[in-house]
Amino acid sequence: MENDIKHNEDKAAERSTLAGRCDLHTHTQASDGMQPPAENVRLAWEKGLGAVAITDHDTVAGITEALQAGKEYGITVVPGVEISTRSGGKDIHVLGYYVDPGDERFLSRLAGLRETRDLRNEQIVGKLRELGIEITLEKVVAGTRRELRPDESVGRPHIADELVRLGVVQNMREAFDKYLAEGALAFVSPPRISPEEACAWIDEAGGKAVLAHPGLYGDDELVHSILQKGTFTGIEVYHSDHGRQEEDRYLTMAQDYSLAVTGGSDFHGKRQGVVFHGELGSVNVPVDVLDQLGRS
Repeated sequence: MENDIKHNEDKAAERSTLAGRCDLHTHTQASDGMQPPAENVRLAWEKGLGAVAITDHDTVAGITEALQAGKEYGITVVPGVEISTRSGGKDIHVLGYYVDPGDERFLSRLAGLRETRDLRNEQIVGKLRELGIEITLEKVVAGTRRELRPDESVGRPHIADELVRLGVVQNMREAFDKYLAEGALAFVSPPRISPEEACAWIDEAGGKAVLAHPGLYGDDELVHSILQKGTFTGIEVYHSDHGRQEEDRYLTMAQDYSLAVTGGSDFHGKRQGVVFHGELGSVNVPVDVLDQLGRS
C-alpha cells in the first residue's frame, strides 16, 4: 500500500512539474514511431504536459487522430511535420509547426518526399543484401505488424528492427552504428530538397519552420549557413541527444538570429525494450513558445 501511495505521489509531482510545458518533437506509427498518435497524446496528458506536437517524417497522416485525442484528453495538440532535406553533404531535418494538414499542394509535396524515402529504403536493403544479409523490404514492412496506409512509410528504425530480428545485430544502436548511420556500411542518402526549400513549403502551408536537433549534424558552420539561407522561425535548442554544451551554443545562436527556442524528446516509443531518443516529455519547453510558432 505504501509503495502504491508513493507511486501516485510521484506521478502527481511529475504532472505538476510539467504543467505549462510542451514536448514539440514526437513520432507515431504514421512514420517510424511505435505508437498510434492517440497514444502519444494520452502519454502527454498522463505526464501533465500542456501541449504535445506530432512531427512525423514527411507525413501529416497522424494529425487528425491526434487532434481528436487532444479534445478527449483536454490537451493542446500541435500539428507538425519533420521534413527530410540535404545540405552540405548531410541529412538535415526541418520541423514545421501549425502546417495545414489539408493543404493539397503540401500533401503532394510530402508524397514526393516519401517516394524518395521508399527509394532510399530499397537502396539500403540492396546494400545490406550485398553484404550477405538476408533481408527484404517485405519483411521490414511485415515487422510493423499492421498494414501501412498510403500516406505512411517505414524508416531506418524499422530496418534496424529487422536486423535485430535476424540476429545480425544485438540492438538498434549497433544496427545504426554499423549499418544505417551516416557513413556506415549500408548508409544511403538520395538527392533531397534543401532546408530553405522545406522552409518555403512550410511557409506556404501556413506553418513556421524550425531547424531540428542541430547538434546531431556535427558542423556549426553548416548550421549557421542553413539558418542564414532559410526562413526559420526557431531552432531546436533542447533535444534528447543534446548535452549542456550544445544547449548553450544553440541558445546563443537562437539569440543571435532572433529565433524562437524550441525543444522536444524526439520520442519514437520503445524498440527491443529501449526508448529511442527519449521518453515523451523528458525534454520540454514552456507552452508560451507556441505563440511564436503560429498558435492562433
